[in-house]
Amino acid sequence: MSKIYSQDGTEIAYHTGGHGPAVILVDGALCYRGFGPMNDLAKLLARHFTVSTYDRRGRGGSGDARTFAVEREVDDLEALIDAAGGSAFMFGTSSGACLAFEAALRLPTKIGKLAMYEPPYDASPGASQAWMQYRAQLDSLLSTGKRGEAVVLFMQFVGTPADQVEGMRQAPVWPMFEAVAPTLAYDAAAMGMDRSVPVQRAAGLEVPALVMNGTAMPFMLATAQALAKAMPHGRQRTLDGQRHDVDLNVLAPQLIEFFAG
Repeated sequence: MSKIYSQDGTEIAYHTGGHGPAVILVDGALCYRGFGPMNDLAKLLARHFTVSTYDRRGRGGSGDARTFAVEREVDDLEALIDAAGGSAFMFGTSSGACLAFEAALRLPTKIGKLAMYEPPYDASPGASQAWMQYRAQLDSLLSTGKRGEAVVLFMQFVGTPADQVEGMRQAPVWPMFEAVAPTLAYDAAAMGMDRSVPVQRAAGLEVPALVMNGTAMPFMLATAQALAKAMPHGRQRTLDGQRHDVDLNVLAPQLIEFFAG
């Protein structure tokens, strides 16, 4: 494990391996190098690229600051890019895709290509109201230190069945979820106040982008199509039969083709 310092002095833990052009992988909610798919994805990409995985601030081996802003997480990514030589390709999944999108908007000369899998923006009827209610509840729980309840709220919001949530509460992994629960607010911030698809901002994206989606949640297709259409150099691809927790053996070839092409 290596460490770098972000612009505000926050320590960011990361690992780099492989050979070839630099690629940085950005996790979604609750995940980091010690838990989640990115380490396994990095192994699939390492024959083609120099791949960096990292702990987003507030998770794993990374530090945090007293106040949060999405811009600080973009600063973290810029520090990783600079450590990788000044330019990199970037892939983000779920809310991590939203963060990667923010980084590509701000750092177009440092991010050569952007790949996203199911950024969970949602323009469906009622989605905005439900999102704002979720954010208000989340902020209330976190401000009163109810980390476990915040994790339950998130899992309920994304549709995890009640019996599975209860099973996870009894599992050894639950303390890890509680430890990173405050960063659920960071994921929410990356997705925006109303969770709407940021088509106007996407129109200003200068880098080539690939927006992928599975077929388990129909709104993800609509989101991917809207984003790719708005992006000047965007393309959309549906991975048939894939869920939000995508099969890495299906995903990796898509990334290799896009980044190497």
